[in-house]
Amino acid sequence: MYFVYILYSDKCNKYYIGQTESLTRRVEEHNQGKGGLFTSACIPWKLVYHESFESRQEAIKREREVKGKKSRKYIEYLIQSRSTERL
Repeated sequence: MYFVYILYSDKCNKYYIGQTESLTRRVEEHNQGKGGLFTSACIPWKLVYHESFESRQEAIKREREVKGKKSRKYIEYLIQSRSTERL
């Protein structure tokens, strides 16, 4: 199983989009400063959204699609739509 995830930093008021095979491990790595300079500067990160996929290729395709929107509104729409599904 592979995941596309969105993290949010209150400190920087920024979102980060990534993909991984191990969601828990990757979020922990970001919060330990083991990501890049951008994620290290904005610790702590909260997982606010994720989607699962059967293959890495599908996850990479979706990650590029979300990043390609270059839209905070779209990211917040995804997060909101997922949270309303849980109601």
